[in-house]
Amino acid sequence: MAASDDDGHPLRTGTLWSCVAHIITAVISSGVLSLAWSAAQLGWIAGPVSFLCFAIVTYVSAFLLSNCYRSPDPVTGTRNYSYMHAVRVNLGKTQTWFCGLLQYLSLYGTGVACVITTSTSMRAIQRSNCYHREGHKASCEYGDTIYMLLFGAVQIVMSQIPDFHNMEWLSVIAAIMSFTYSFIGFGLGVAKVIENGSIKGSITGVSASSTANKLWLAFQALGDIAFAYPYSIIVLEIQDTLKSPPPENKTMKKASMISIFITTFFYLCCGCFGYAAFGNDTPGNLLTGFGFFEPYWLVDLANACVVLHLVGGYQIYSQPVFAFIESWSSRKFPSSGFVNNFHTFKPPLFPPLHINLFRLCFRTAYVVSTTALAIVFPYFNQVLGVLGALNFWPLAIYFPVEMYFVQKKIGAWTRKWIVLRTFSFFCLLVTIVGLIGSIQGIISAKLG
Repeated sequence: MAASDDDGHPLRTGTLWSCVAHIITAVISSGVLSLAWSAAQLGWIAGPVSFLCFAIVTYVSAFLLSNCYRSPDPVTGTRNYSYMHAVRVNLGKTQTWFCGLLQYLSLYGTGVACVITTSTSMRAIQRSNCYHREGHKASCEYGDTIYMLLFGAVQIVMSQIPDFHNMEWLSVIAAIMSFTYSFIGFGLGVAKVIENGSIKGSITGVSASSTANKLWLAFQALGDIAFAYPYSIIVLEIQDTLKSPPPENKTMKKASMISIFITTFFYLCCGCFGYAAFGNDTPGNLLTGFGFFEPYWLVDLANACVVLHLVGGYQIYSQPVFAFIESWSSRKFPSSGFVNNFHTFKPPLFPPLHINLFRLCFRTAYVVSTTALAIVFPYFNQVLGVLGALNFWPLAIYFPVEMYFVQKKIGAWTRKWIVLRTFSFFCLLVTIVGLIGSIQGIISAKLG
């Protein structure tokens, strides 16, 4: 008989290094492509300082959350298998509902961002080949709606993968692609700085037509950095893979420290070398804004990796939403054949498919809605800023701090209470300004 843990679950085998790998894979995604633009808006002092501040905040968030994996005691208590499970145990039903709403809204929004990013990368491949053929001064302008529709069609098919357990291969491919395009972006930035023979940029960053516009862009840049950093939603899910002893929270804290150090070093290199290479002309997306024309095949490869990563990434972010809605519907309508019955369909040359009509209709409608929103609001930096700001304070700061208060029984107006409340308040301000700046950016882009 297979060995099992204290909760009857098959023995957990995760280690410090598997935990570090999970975190880095989750954190380094398409958000890295906007960091050079963010550094350009903030300048040579505020840009790097912002990266470091977000790194510290992310570590504090992970530190607080890692103690919530077990309740009431962080070492010997009962396991909480997910973020929402921990919120339910520590903060009650109402806050769990609020947490779930934000979490699923965030996952839905990230699906929209995947559609936008994929289409810009597909268009960039077409433009890169055009510039190579016709020269760097050629017009080479293409629309991206057709690519969004194409990506949506692929995702309608992909979304019929039943659940997470059937898509491990997709996650592995997505992770490899993520590292590949990030390293190419970093390498191209370094090469461009060497080619220029100088470091571009200024202390105050890109100048704007007015102080108000400068503030909007700086706020939006903070939202973009916020999108790139926190991984709060998956801290407890990763922690649930770890073996003990040593205690899971101890391993998680050490893994977070190592991962955030590596990620921050990588982000500083990508963001700062990108800004150093292009200065005031830094593009919103390092791989699609055409600072880099040659070697065109390397730019094409990086963008192809973005596309392959986000084909899998869209599913990784969408499957939790699918699972939640489908299990809720099944409980709500237990006697409905439309919701619960499966029909077997045997296409030629393929194994039999088990089709559920509700799953087919709901998942198709979901993909169509994210694709339609991306077509209406195809603004990479602004959409990332909105998502980053929406996630940052509630999911990375508010819930971890409140759960920590409950778990440690910290009384009001004690020194620790005042410090964490002040910390939470300042992070709330960052979320507000990031959200305002990004929404203003979307409105300006739409009206412009």
